[in-house]
Amino acid sequence: MKNAVNWLVLGLFWGFPVRVAAQAECEVCKEFLHKFYQSLLERNIDFTPAAIERELINTCRDATGKENRLCYYLGATSDAATKIISEVTRPMSAHVPAYKICEKLRKIDLQICELRYEKELDLSSMDLAKMKVADLRKILDNWGEVCIACIEKTDYVQLIKELVPKYTVKSQRADL
Repeated sequence: MKNAVNWLVLGLFWGFPVRVAAQAECEVCKEFLHKFYQSLLERNIDFTPAAIERELINTCRDATGKENRLCYYLGATSDAATKIISEVTRPMSAHVPAYKICEKLRKIDLQICELRYEKELDLSSMDLAKMKVADLRKILDNWGEVCIACIEKTDYVQLIKELVPKYTVKSQRADL
């Protein structure tokens, strides 16, 4: 550890660009691929690249938010411009850990490791009336809800207040 700190200090002193690895580096990639791998194990899926690709495409069909964006970068969505899905399926068929797969993907496309999960909001301590409409829409978006009849800000605030019990109860059950 001390040696790593010395190299960091020397690098900064000499003016070299030094990149400090963050704890949350590639967090979406690592977590998504780990959950995906565990689901394959639980369902006793055959670990061939073709079977893994088929399952990944099916899983990505239901993905939302940052996980959907990851699927897009991998080429596992129907609207993806590139297709590097084999960079996931081949190593996963050999049971390579998710973090190793993500390290390799980082070399191919840096955007994959720039994805971060949104922080959970504590709506009980927030004054919704003081928030911007765009932020209120983002809360609804994260929940997968849409306010069709909302014309004014108060409409968004009212809908969020109605839906808070539905989504806070769900998150409390997930912790149990």
